[in-house]
Amino acid sequence: MLDKGVEKGKVSAEDREAVLGRLSTGSDLAAACTGADVVIEAAPEKPELKKEIFSTVAGVVAPDALVATNTSSLSISELATADSAPERFLGLHFFNPVPIMKLLEIVVGEATSDEATAQARALAERLGKDPIVVKDAPGFASSRLGIALGLEAMRMVDEGVASPADIDKAMELGYRHPMGPLKLTDLVGLDVRLHIAEYLAKTLDDRRFEAPAILRRLVDEGHHGKKTGRGFYDWSSGEPKSVD
Repeated sequence: MLDKGVEKGKVSAEDREAVLGRLSTGSDLAAACTGADVVIEAAPEKPELKKEIFSTVAGVVAPDALVATNTSSLSISELATADSAPERFLGLHFFNPVPIMKLLEIVVGEATSDEATAQARALAERLGKDPIVVKDAPGFASSRLGIALGLEAMRMVDEGVASPADIDKAMELGYRHPMGPLKLTDLVGLDVRLHIAEYLAKTLDDRRFEAPAILRRLVDEGHHGKKTGRGFYDWSSGEPKSVD
């Protein structure tokens, strides 16, 4: 993303190097989070995996740390049960592509304190984001609307209404969406979208969120979007191309 920013003249080479210089990686979760003031988890949409992560994080972060999940659909209150201090726990739902998208959805759980919410707002503003605060409900505000649009677009492809590229163009040019719902699905990951759809269909008991056959088929075939090189588009060249 930084390299592309430099190519497009939106990021200077000096800023790119400065950002990379502030980053470090590691495979030891406890070591990475020890004494941290803010921890944001972005693991796959699997509740037990996320809870396992938070049980480790809870024992090593600073007592007044902000602990957040980037989940796009799972219950914040349920995930907070893995933290020994649930009042500091909330959702920080970022949007793809993160460096460009201004929105940051702050999701408040049953135990989330006002102080943690204020801390999250301040963090969002320091990051140059425009936050909204929503209560802990299935799919929150953004995912519930976004997945409904994405699933309907998939059904339209399945029905032969139009190609993925033309459906996306309709939303990009007709409704000023920066990215069409199918291209966005490829970027997020078809497997991730499938997990979200299944979760919403179950928790809301609503057939509107049942996963379309084409989504299940593509996931079963290992086509998870950009990260695997194929989804509703062919990403083998790095840029989306229509799939014949």
